[in-house]
Amino acid sequence: TVLSLTFQFTAFAEDAKTPNSKGGGTPQTARAEAAANATGSGQDLPVPPIDPEHPLYLPLQEAYKAREAISQVKDYEAEFIKREAIGRKLVKTTMNLKLRHEPFSVYLKFLDPNAGREVIYVEGRNNNNLLVHEAGFKAIVGTMSLPPTGADAMTDNRYPVTLIGMQNLIEKVIKQWEAEGKLGEVKTQKYPDAKLPSGEECVAYESTHPTQRNQFKFHITRLWIDKKSGLPIRVEQLGFPRPGEKSPPIVEEYTYSKIKTNVPLTNRDFDKTNPSYSFP
Repeated sequence: TVLSLTFQFTAFAEDAKTPNSKGGGTPQTARAEAAANATGSGQDLPVPPIDPEHPLYLPLQEAYKAREAISQVKDYEAEFIKREAIGRKLVKTTMNLKLRHEPFSVYLKFLDPNAGREVIYVEGRNNNNLLVHEAGFKAIVGTMSLPPTGADAMTDNRYPVTLIGMQNLIEKVIKQWEAEGKLGEVKTQKYPDAKLPSGEECVAYESTHPTQRNQFKFHITRLWIDKKSGLPIRVEQLGFPRPGEKSPPIVEEYTYSKIKTNVPLTNRDFDKTNPSYSFP
């Protein structure tokens, strides 16, 4: 099986597109392009633990590069948009994010829905709990201290705040592709001119399992890597179509845009007494 390089216009998801690549270039096998990447990368990266002829070999190489790129980032600010299937409902949330890797620290300000809600998490502080306060009339409750995996904190969330961020995102994709690389029944495509509505130009890698099997959690996985920074800024996970439906449903979709890296962020950015925050 070879890696199919597709250059036609394709809509990936809401507002995100893979523009037509005029001229395109010559498709290569997974081994040919992977060998070229290994020669020209200049990085001491791990070798994918799968057959070099496997369609996922090249996507894994690129995922390793993206992991290396985010490992060089100490902190960043971004707009974070997630869409998640919670039961039969698709929940979309838009937030401003501040994230520091050491110690792992997160500040979130919700834009839509629950506009004005603020969340702080710092590993090893506040009893490893979230500090949360609401806006509007709900603010009367004051600052709440919530376990990250508790029922209240997990409402309308598939994962806890402790797993937020591009580093966790790419680790999850790598683990998935390394496991699926030991199996068959996968097709891959590369979109060299993908673009987010916020303007980021990306290369996107897509894996598809044509037939639903117990060992495949998702029907389609798409990883978007920013061309300029090499960062993994978007992941889409689509499920297998339900009976009577043609389109695969969105299960998980996470997008980081308008990114500013190595700001730098300080303890003040993850302190509820920060005067620019609205914690009571």
